[in-house]
Amino acid sequence: MARLRGSGGCPWDHEQTHASLCETLIEETAELLEAIDKEDRPHMCEELGDVLLQVVFHAQIAAEGGYFDFDDVARGINEKLVRRHPHVFGDLSLADSAEVLVNWEKIKAEERKHLPPTRTVLKALPPRLPALLFARGVYKELVKKGLIETSELDRAAIQDSAQRLDEVTLGRDLFNLAAAARERGIDPESALRRFTQSLIDRHENA
Repeated sequence: MARLRGSGGCPWDHEQTHASLCETLIEETAELLEAIDKEDRPHMCEELGDVLLQVVFHAQIAAEGGYFDFDDVARGINEKLVRRHPHVFGDLSLADSAEVLVNWEKIKAEERKHLPPTRTVLKALPPRLPALLFARGVYKELVKKGLIETSELDRAAIQDSAQRLDEVTLGRDLFNLAAAARERGIDPESALRRFTQSLIDRHENA
């Protein structure tokens, strides 16, 4: 990548910036997800390489600006994995995955103690996250903090649906909702994102 970006390299690669590569990163990730859904192992291997290329590309651009390089990226994630798994790399004893997740959150909170305080009630999620993942993440935070109210969501209906739900049924119901939205001229992504954001705003402004 350094050669591609350097003198005598590729004009297209040389023109790219962090911002210009965002769409490509999303596309490559989507192609990897498709391979995973199809359980296409050879294609998955290829797509993982394409996603890795995006990491290398961004790291090279950052290195040219003197910010960080690929070694810094690799070292950072390695240190994070060791730090957040004291039950593997240290002496801590945890009974199950539930305890692992609780301890993971404690460690994350400790890591963030040096950051400036914020008024954010809910964990900030990437604004470009697809609406369904965005909604799921916000729901997780609302449940974790005990902020779900019956006026906002029907908890009984959620629990009842969860008991009857399987992947095929969920896929059918989501498809039907998408079709109904299309018939009414509603953008389902926008509708879900707006409703989810309204829940965030209600608690952040409380």
